[in-house]
Amino acid sequence: MLHARGRLLTVDVGARTTEETAIDEVLASYVGGRGVGTKLAHDRIPFDADPFGSENRLFFATGPMQASNMSFTGRMSCTGVSPLTDGLLSSNAGGFLSRNFLATGYAVVEVAGASDELVGIHVADEGVKFESVPELAGGVVPDVTAHVAETRDLGPEHVACIGPAGENHVRFASIMTSKSRAFGRGGLGAVLGAKNVKFITFDGSVERALDPHSVATEIHREAAASDSVMKRQGTAGLTTYADQVGALPTRYFSELSFEGVEGISGDRVAEKKYRKGTCSACAFACKLPTCDEASGLETEGPEYETVMAFGSNAGIDDVTAVMRSNELCDRLGMDTISCGDVVSAYLASEDAFGDADLIHALVEDIAYREGVGDLLAEGIDRVHGELGVENWSVKGMEFAAHDGRTLNGQGLSFATANRGADHLYGSMYVYEYPLVSPEAALDREGLDGKPERLVERENHNAVLDSGIVCRFSRDVVADERLETLLDADYGELLALGARIVDLERHFNNRRGFDRADDALPYDLPGFEAALDAYYKARGWNADGTVPSERIEE
Repeated sequence: MLHARGRLLTVDVGARTTEETAIDEVLASYVGGRGVGTKLAHDRIPFDADPFGSENRLFFATGPMQASNMSFTGRMSCTGVSPLTDGLLSSNAGGFLSRNFLATGYAVVEVAGASDELVGIHVADEGVKFESVPELAGGVVPDVTAHVAETRDLGPEHVACIGPAGENHVRFASIMTSKSRAFGRGGLGAVLGAKNVKFITFDGSVERALDPHSVATEIHREAAASDSVMKRQGTAGLTTYADQVGALPTRYFSELSFEGVEGISGDRVAEKKYRKGTCSACAFACKLPTCDEASGLETEGPEYETVMAFGSNAGIDDVTAVMRSNELCDRLGMDTISCGDVVSAYLASEDAFGDADLIHALVEDIAYREGVGDLLAEGIDRVHGELGVENWSVKGMEFAAHDGRTLNGQGLSFATANRGADHLYGSMYVYEYPLVSPEAALDREGLDGKPERLVERENHNAVLDSGIVCRFSRDVVADERLETLLDADYGELLALGARIVDLERHFNNRRGFDRADDALPYDLPGFEAALDAYYKARGWNADGTVPSERIEE
């Protein structure tokens, strides 16, 4: 099986030391990205680690496909214990960082310990340097990238950094790269902040290239030729359709469609787009550099999930207001889904839906933990009681869009996902809208036959995250092409995905997670039976735990 190559670099920011370790067996067994990060985290982070403690670690990793120039490969992975969910979590970011990371010559960079002062870390093929940066305390993301450009002559595509949200341990703080791309879900930015690390740069001259494969060439050509609506509207193109089928969360999940949807639709986003945007080496170019000429506001996006969280869920029908929320989250370093949802929870508690000025003030207050922002920075699971609203989270993670009350298989996916209510873990919504061919589509209603499909999808997505191949490649990178690219048959790939999911679940089991955590804030007919079927398909115990012999094997 094709896999990433290189050594593990461990950077202890407390001791200011580095160590290199051969991990050839781990790479051969887990390919790269999320798979390798999960295996190393499972074996090297104590099961009882405090997410904010020095014993927590972060693992940055690429996969084998980052050594190619194929479209859909401008991504990398970061893994650690989440301060939002308290479980093991991998987050995936696009942009232009991955190939600069690859040029350092390392397969994985592990950040351990905790510094007694705010520092930057410079990782290069010629060694690691630490830089004391007290002047960047409280700095927003553009401040960090400007500092690195001035002192190191490196652009934002070399930088992974945090804003004030990470420094202030906001539980859904992001690690930002390439200015506006994020290791978003789960709060790994707060882990970096707890280690007192403001940024990491990656730079080098190591060349590691795959022989170009005819399939990779075909994929690249098809990505360039595609007329997908995503090239014009990004994922925001789904907004109106989700509203029409009743899957667009509205006013803190109290409704499933939004009368103001036209004002935040994909058409409105497309009107603000002023140039093409993409990730490293990708010809698909689905990103959304946008500008509001009247105010001078520039940002990237918003994507559909942000349109939901700061638009319909907050009662906002003005795309420019959503763009402002998106831009603030990028500058301050926060996940737009969790931040928008927790702001919407506050709006629900105050009956203040639609107040854009209040929303933007709350976003800043959360990042700096000022006023009520200090409460909201803890996330919905920890504050819903004090706000007097329902707990719209799973395993502590706020809900993405694609509402499971309409798309029932996606509801099951939200419940079972090891990282919480995340739409990309199982991606069942793709089959239930549907966004696939009629032959592959599933009925939206009901759970019959869906647990087995969900297991296959979770395993498949774990492979993509290890490869690493973008999820938006689904119309181009069919299963047989994935087999060719990774030099393994599909059964082997699914077995790899199952091992990754098993390790995540086992780590979380050791932290106290079980069936009780695979729950939803709403009822789905047949849910408990579907959960039983899901566990059976995975070979897990009926209480949602992984048999110990599976991990020993």
